[in-house]
Amino acid sequence: MKEKILIVEDEKDIVKMLEYNLKKEGFQVTSCRDGEDALDLVLREVPDLIILDLMLPGLDGLEVCKILKKESKTSLIPIIMLTAKSQESDKVIGLTMGADDYVTKPFSPRELVARIKAVLRRADDKNKTPEILKVGELCVDFAKISVSVKNKPVELTAKEFELLKMLLKVKGRMLSRDYLLDNIWGYDHAMEIQTRTVDVHIRTLRKKLKSEARRIITVKNYGYRFESED
Repeated sequence: MKEKILIVEDEKDIVKMLEYNLKKEGFQVTSCRDGEDALDLVLREVPDLIILDLMLPGLDGLEVCKILKKESKTSLIPIIMLTAKSQESDKVIGLTMGADDYVTKPFSPRELVARIKAVLRRADDKNKTPEILKVGELCVDFAKISVSVKNKPVELTAKEFELLKMLLKVKGRMLSRDYLLDNIWGYDHAMEIQTRTVDVHIRTLRKKLKSEARRIITVKNYGYRFESED
């Protein structure tokens, strides 16, 4: 089944461009031009993701996001903010309101499509991932974002936790450095950060996991996998 995307944007040219690129990628697409219509459409059609412009006539994007994230029926729908504002404070406000990502105009359609796929993937993974996972002496609580080894808490950075979580989710499959870089650091940073950044974070993660570090296996010339079997 095709994922449904709602575009909330008042610039016709941007809507046409987005519709063309998203339909080409196989998405179902609907659109509206203001915040009030967006709220009505979301309740009627329940999209899988919303592309939400910040500057809208009437009810602005921040208010729409705030309302949607407060309602239990719509709180889990991923939102990507789309706006001409690029100041850091605007991004912080949008993300604090509950937006899942933030793209500033002008933007590359290819980049936005990549971000949409990444956000949808994270939302899908979030729904499938158990709240608590135990492997050997390692215990990961995904809901509380906490890790322990032999019942002793392990302090991880956000990126280290995401690395561990991603390796655990794929159940022994190998993940390339490029894949980890793209999915954890994000599409917009992948060109700027060297793949050795992944190696550095894996190294510090292993140190912190101590006896369970042996489970993170290096696959030569490829990447990493997590060994759950003893």
